[in-house]
Amino acid sequence: MHLKDYYAILEIETSASATEIKKSFRRLAQQFHPDKNQADPYASAQFTEIKEAYEVLTNPSKKEYYLQQRWYNQSIGKRKKQDTITPVAILKHGLELERHVSTLDAFRMDKQGLEQYILELLSNETVNKLKQFEEPDIISQIVQTTLQTISILPNRYSKSVLLQLTLLAATNEDATQQIQSFSVKSNKKHQQEKYSTLIIIGITIIICLLIFLAGR
Repeated sequence: MHLKDYYAILEIETSASATEIKKSFRRLAQQFHPDKNQADPYASAQFTEIKEAYEVLTNPSKKEYYLQQRWYNQSIGKRKKQDTITPVAILKHGLELERHVSTLDAFRMDKQGLEQYILELLSNETVNKLKQFEEPDIISQIVQTTLQTISILPNRYSKSVLLQLTLLAATNEDATQQIQSFSVKSNKKHQQEKYSTLIIIGITIIICLLIFLAGR
């Protein structure tokens, strides 16, 4: 997936502050504004890109989503350059992903994007290659790290990842137990959240009904 480099478009560093982003936007907007370039289509196109970059980088939700996609793209690029698939290499990528996800806002993050990234990392081809190494300890670490990463995901996004981890664990008893334990806890949490939502809805309906009756 092609992802625009909004930082490059605004000619700023990735560490730029909100003030620096705004300052750069104003400078570039004045330079490429259609009114100052006799409706030049190239300047107009550049102005549109600059405006889009500014809107994304100054909106917390949009910026969070963009930075997540940017990280995924950069990480996938690194993996493609590394042709050899080994347990150590996959564990390294898994640890990097876990650290990255721990910095994300759980409410703003792209949960489906995280699911798809992990499924690509642990594709059937990769899983089959990892099994050939017979490195049970490292496989257990990969499973443990991945479970930690997906602990933030709802069941509908974590199920497919658990299936891949189950294929990877195969006869690895330690890894299999980790997956089973996670599944039990995840299902229990899902049920609790489901019932909590129903209770809240029920209470809300009762309150609304009481208010309605009191007003009659």
